[in-house]
Amino acid sequence: MSSTAAATSHAAGDTGAGLQRTISWTGAFWVASGVPALVLFSIGGIAATVGSPSWVVWVISVIFGFLQAFTYAEIAGLFPSKSGGASVYGAAAWVRYSKAIAPVSVWCNWLAWTPVLAIGSGLAAGYILTALVPADSVIRTWEVTLLNLDGLKEGLHIRVNSTFVVGAIILLLVFAAQHHGILRTARIQTVVGIAVVVPLLIVGIVPLLNGHVQMENFQPFAPIAFDAEGNLADKALWVWDRHGWTLFLGGLFIAAWSAYAFETAICYTSEFRDPKTDTFKAIFYSGLLCILVYTVVPFSFQGDLGVEGMLGEGIVDGSAVGAAMAGMVGGGTSGVIFNLMVIMLIFALILAIMTSMAGSSRTLYQGGVDGWLPKYLSHTNQWGAPTRAMWTDLTFNLILLLMSDYLFVLAVSNCCYIVFNFLNLNAGWIHRIDSGHVPRPWKAPNVMLAIGVLLSFVNMALLGAGANVWGAGTLMTALVFIALVIPVFMFRHYVTDGGKFPAEMLDDLQIHGEADFKKTKAGMLPYVTLAAGIAVAIIANQIFS
Repeated sequence: MSSTAAATSHAAGDTGAGLQRTISWTGAFWVASGVPALVLFSIGGIAATVGSPSWVVWVISVIFGFLQAFTYAEIAGLFPSKSGGASVYGAAAWVRYSKAIAPVSVWCNWLAWTPVLAIGSGLAAGYILTALVPADSVIRTWEVTLLNLDGLKEGLHIRVNSTFVVGAIILLLVFAAQHHGILRTARIQTVVGIAVVVPLLIVGIVPLLNGHVQMENFQPFAPIAFDAEGNLADKALWVWDRHGWTLFLGGLFIAAWSAYAFETAICYTSEFRDPKTDTFKAIFYSGLLCILVYTVVPFSFQGDLGVEGMLGEGIVDGSAVGAAMAGMVGGGTSGVIFNLMVIMLIFALILAIMTSMAGSSRTLYQGGVDGWLPKYLSHTNQWGAPTRAMWTDLTFNLILLLMSDYLFVLAVSNCCYIVFNFLNLNAGWIHRIDSGHVPRPWKAPNVMLAIGVLLSFVNMALLGAGANVWGAGTLMTALVFIALVIPVFMFRHYVTDGGKFPAEMLDDLQIHGEADFKKTKAGMLPYVTLAAGIAVAIIANQIFS
């Protein structure tokens, strides 16, 4: 048995078959091919909030994500026996300096990824209902309000309606598809992925060729403005003042949730046949695909609809984005082409849901194996699927699916994602200092590691400046959810495990015993970095609030 295989088997213990090495980088690429579909989640909200510069937001954001990926590729290679993505690999860097900080990395990554299930199924349900049921039908209008949440954001409430019912059915179907492990998931997503990436590219490219993209729809190049009554203001009032910059930074903040997300391709390191070569290839080629989609689709979307069109009903909340994109390629508002495009975009959302469930459930699973999260999550079934983690994902997202404003859920989730990115981009240099002796299958150029650190602080500035653009309670709600991991970890570590980490947690770093674990070489630098990141977020919040 190879060392990596042994580690995987050991991690599984008596909790099931363990994750199995059954895929190559191409399998991970297709599992991650749902990430380009995440552009559908917030393209309407960003366009209606930022206005003319919204397409630039996407270009900048996906370039940031690509530059960050080099750090993630290096640290993933340090852990050939772990699944769960960059947060798990980053937690191993921070745990030497604080047991409380390390689980925050894993928790924030899960809180960032898991809402894709609820938001994606909610949007897919909206597409289906919009295409099949008249707007005034009782099927679309009935709703039972369970709880009012106006204190967090005006109009926010928990409800049951047809969107919830259809979305729940979609979630259960995705769960069933992934019950038989990553190999079956990869095979399904290879087929679905081809059928989904193609229509996204059609939406991005065809309007450029058929003359639907009008250059006047990009003018003036300044953030949108509204008058006191909430109506669209004269374009002469669209300026790059502090309010305008706040909207632009808010757009960059929310776009990060989608545009950085191809880092999920390294969630499957412990399921690669050859993690030494597959890890970098998976994230690199996933990144190139996302650069293409996140550049052409928003550009054509704005060029075709214009600002007025992007403010249309159903664009901001995303429910009518599918219909709008179908019309962009010549489908009008009905007919065969229109219906075909809507169906293909529904598949795109389902693919994103499958990508999220595969990645987020493995984050929970590895958190259970490594001692960060409850032990029951470390179970796998006979096909190597982390079913208890998947059930946890499903249950949590059925609750989120009850929320009336998915964009608010996305914004809270992205606060967690920004914190995760900050911790793990800095984990790269911490691993270099503390674990420089550990072999690296792929090593990032020093300049890319430095760029990653710089972007970690840029992300914290976006968090402070842009989070509350999406609701006054966004940042505070996120902080509450982030803090929840502390009692969860304390119970697991001190009650379940008696104050000791599972032996396999740091095996890949060649750390053996408590004495080895306490050896640190970075001194106060990690703490100074944390303090600086918090300071950047606070200053940005004060300037742009």
